[in-house]
Amino acid sequence: MTTARYQRIVLKLSGEALSGEQGYGIEPKVIQSIANQVKDISELGVEIAIVVGGGNIWRGKVGSEMGMDRANADYMGMLATVMNSLALQDSLENCGIETRVQTSIEMRQVAEPYIRRKAIRHLQKKRVVIFAAGTGNPYFSTDTTAALRAAEVDAEVILMAKNNVDGVYTADPKLDKDAEKYDELSYLQMLNEELGVMDATASSLCMDNDIPLLVFSVSEEGNIKRAVLGENIGTMIRRNN
Repeated sequence: MTTARYQRIVLKLSGEALSGEQGYGIEPKVIQSIANQVKDISELGVEIAIVVGGGNIWRGKVGSEMGMDRANADYMGMLATVMNSLALQDSLENCGIETRVQTSIEMRQVAEPYIRRKAIRHLQKKRVVIFAAGTGNPYFSTDTTAALRAAEVDAEVILMAKNNVDGVYTADPKLDKDAEKYDELSYLQMLNEELGVMDATASSLCMDNDIPLLVFSVSEEGNIKRAVLGENIGTMIRRNN
């Protein structure tokens, strides 16, 4: 039997990862592919928590251009993550995977409130837990949510699944054909070189709690399983490279 390298993970999905090539909303084929890949690693006995962004539905930048208050724009983004989380829950349950959505903003009619001990118990029972609504506070990204929840539930790694890039590069590979991909990085190197993988708050949380981060492409079918098995894909970021 194939043995997973990690027993408890946080899978970080950007909202854009759910939109596929259309760039907005939710692409049914894409979310079904992600659900199938999550099912594959669940069947390995891996305990899976998921944090999903909301950029496919709402981006704070749009709010800024409208002159909207930053906190209100961020709260709208949190609600967008709840919509994505419920859609992902439905796809997972259609695959036969028992799933719970926990939100940082209480909305008991649609999801459980986030309770750390309850989340850990769900994971121990091999239920997939989706953490929605960010941290519940404006000014914090879903990257920070992933780092915070990973620390709280003692996850061994954060798998950051991207839909448009297969790792971390010295520059934007779409704009610079000479950009080189990193196989490994330290958090300090990532911050010093301003590589834009995740914001400084999230990076500091990961670094302080010694949580490795693997950045890889979710566009290629089966990559989530390859990441969990410890195959050499994407870019691994650690506290000390």
